[in-house]
Amino acid sequence: MTDPWVALNPGADPVERVRVLRRAHDTFTEAGTVSRPVRSVVADSWRRSARAGVGPDGSACVELSDGDLGAYRAEHPLAPVMPLFRELMGTFASDGEHLLAVCDAQGRLLWVEGHPATRQKADGMNFVPGARWAESAMGTNAPGTAVALDRPVQVFAAEHFIRRVQPWTCAAAPVHDPRTGRLLGAVDITGGDGLAHPHSLGFVQAVARAAESQLALLTPISAATDALQLTALGRDEALLVAGGRKLRLSRRHSELLVLLSRHPDGLTGDELLCSLYEDESVTPVTLRAELARLRRLLGTGILGSRPYRLAIPVESDVAVVERRLAAGAITAAVAAYAGPLLPGSQAPAVVRLRRRLADGLRAALVSGGDPDLLACWAQESWGEDDLDVWRALAAARPTAPVRARLTELEAEQSAYPWRARH
Repeated sequence: MTDPWVALNPGADPVERVRVLRRAHDTFTEAGTVSRPVRSVVADSWRRSARAGVGPDGSACVELSDGDLGAYRAEHPLAPVMPLFRELMGTFASDGEHLLAVCDAQGRLLWVEGHPATRQKADGMNFVPGARWAESAMGTNAPGTAVALDRPVQVFAAEHFIRRVQPWTCAAAPVHDPRTGRLLGAVDITGGDGLAHPHSLGFVQAVARAAESQLALLTPISAATDALQLTALGRDEALLVAGGRKLRLSRRHSELLVLLSRHPDGLTGDELLCSLYEDESVTPVTLRAELARLRRLLGTGILGSRPYRLAIPVESDVAVVERRLAAGAITAAVAAYAGPLLPGSQAPAVVRLRRRLADGLRAALVSGGDPDLLACWAQESWGEDDLDVWRALAAARPTAPVRARLTELEAEQSAYPWRARH
């Protein structure tokens, strides 16, 4: 009998592809295992997991909970296709005692649904909404590795890096913004041995493609052309999505876009000079040349002058963090914080904004005293030497490793006081 997956026309309707794969899965009864060498995709993932410091007995950190999770899910771009995920995978997950899971581009689980008994078992390894299952946190696993590689991945049983996850098998495929190509997250099917065959991966890939097709229908063209999306946290060169184009900006253009996005009414040339340059010898001619290059890069009708301003609304990751912080949604604010703003920039106004944003988050974390949030911050590169955060973490979770790291930091900063962070 011809394999339905092979026989199906690749140009067929995405939803129909999913239904055919579902039927193929239901008729596939011999999912036996064979001895085989470790696949290269798994071996490479194991190496990355080890380099990231993942331990075989680790557990997932829940980064989003309660109201923070609800607010984050409501505004996430995958929320509109959750009804489609449930239609295509919900019954399959329940009947097969599997789980349907959807994560964001950072590997945080947003939705986990399916068979009640299987969900209860998954709770034991924190495979729950809000938990961070990025490969760098939980080692080799389908949703985390799929977003790390930006490609479909299936992980069988003992291929998982963490021991408690090894009874499970999972398959996940990334989902992208159909207009910009930006990675939005991944859709995953997780369960037992019943998923250990190739149709599981093909099934979840087809679901992801169906979701992208649905997003293309749901997203008006104007949404891709009438707004700018600026990503500047944790990177020296900002990423701008404008008119469906994805632009990687130079450092100076990154600084200009960050500043102009903060001032919708515009800035004069003198104001930009003071904001960008410590050296007073830099002339207005130099600034005008940079702005001319930026105008050519952006295209007509985006960068205005007298004063310099953006003629199109801008949504930035900085603004998202600030809104959540102001609303008291600390967990969601930390989840959106990908790192310091343009960390290599020495522009005075950018330095002030970078410090204000980081200090606001740190103050909220220390005041809140949530040990999980403090631990997540302390484990990042920007928090590994943060004495205030480690002191708060030691107070909230006084384990031996935490106390040892705090003692080490206090000794270092007593010997070298200029290293202390204020």
